[in-house]
Amino acid sequence: MADSLYELLAPHLHQSSSRPPPAPNDPVTSAYLSRLTTLPLSSLTDSEPQALAQTSHSLLLSLQALSSRSHTAVIASADHLSSLQTTLPVIAESTARLQAAIPRLDEEALRFSETYNKNAENPVLDRRRKALLLSRNADRLADVLELPTLLSSAISSSGATSTASNTSSSATVNYASALDLNAHIRRLHGLYPDSRLVSSVTAQAEEEMHAMATNLISSLKTQGLKLAATMRTISWLRRIAPELDAPGSDIGSNKEGSLGALFLVCRLANLMSMLGALEPLRELADQESSRKDTPSTKKDANAAWSGGQQTERYLKRYIEIFREQSFAIISMFRSIFPATSESDLKVANGGTKDKSDPLQPLPSSLSTFPIHLVDMLLETLKRYLPNVQDRPTRDSLLTQVLYCAGSLGRLGGDFSMILTFLDEEDEDGEEWVDVIRKHRVLAGKLESMVGARDG
Repeated sequence: MADSLYELLAPHLHQSSSRPPPAPNDPVTSAYLSRLTTLPLSSLTDSEPQALAQTSHSLLLSLQALSSRSHTAVIASADHLSSLQTTLPVIAESTARLQAAIPRLDEEALRFSETYNKNAENPVLDRRRKALLLSRNADRLADVLELPTLLSSAISSSGATSTASNTSSSATVNYASALDLNAHIRRLHGLYPDSRLVSSVTAQAEEEMHAMATNLISSLKTQGLKLAATMRTISWLRRIAPELDAPGSDIGSNKEGSLGALFLVCRLANLMSMLGALEPLRELADQESSRKDTPSTKKDANAAWSGGQQTERYLKRYIEIFREQSFAIISMFRSIFPATSESDLKVANGGTKDKSDPLQPLPSSLSTFPIHLVDMLLETLKRYLPNVQDRPTRDSLLTQVLYCAGSLGRLGGDFSMILTFLDEEDEDGEEWVDVIRKHRVLAGKLESMVGARDG
């Protein structure tokens, strides 16, 4: 019905408008024609024209409002629509080039995937892995690189503190921290022996530990060194330089290793330094020796004694320092290395040695050290004691030497009998006999006084 109506109205639609008529299959046209077929004839002539006019007016108002509201977008759309004729060919050309480049892009992507695969060996990937590993472990590497600096700071502060006070607890803490840091660096070197970074840090740590060993050895030369500080220093040296502590296994062998000799050398250096402080007195004693050897002095040898005061002052102070320091050195050595001292006593008392060794093991450093000390004392006495001609003064000095011999005698180093050869001019040894007799009488009185006080 709608098709028949469309054929009937088509000529009139073409004549009434300059626009082409709507197509017969247009859904709007078909719906309207179907609606017209349902209306009565009176509605077609009365109400339908008014409805169409009203709808047309509404649409016109809507178009005017839309034009006023969206004229800018409409103009822009029109411009774009006008340029669409030139843009579409360009897009088509670009699309064709992109389509032609897709196979090449696929080939390059496949080559990149094969070249930079995780399982492939590639120097670029290796460098990238190392860079990423370095980035992730930057904090750890910074901590490792700071270890030598921390070690140096601990050693420097502990060295300054130990110089100021041998019994300082802060020096003990700093040295212990330095030893712990060095042990940590050695563990790192054992875990990563092929790492150049760890090897460099280890080399720097070894240099710092050499400096620490130097500080510790220097501290053994200081004056007023106490036993507790010395034992700590020796224990630190044993940890820092274990090669210095290589004890033997035979009786009479050098069980203290090189540490015993090192300790004795350092304390001997301190003793020589203290004796060197007596240089002004020694120069005055040398002047008295030169005046004594002049011919004018020899002619007046039987005259009243008028010289030797400076020599007496020098020898008195020399013997005091020698007695105090020699006893302190040997007693401290026996406390630090008791096993060595006991083995030396066994050998000295006829202990057994390994008869299979023709060369025999080296004795302890302590076995020859007292002899060296006694030689120093005897050389000084032989050189300067003849300057003292006053008999009471000489007796006082010799008595002081006997006290020194008795002090070392308590440690097994009595040298009183060697002093009989001190004065070569006194062939009968009467002076030495009188000194020993007086010394024994005085010692007996002291013992009786002590016994009476104890009773």
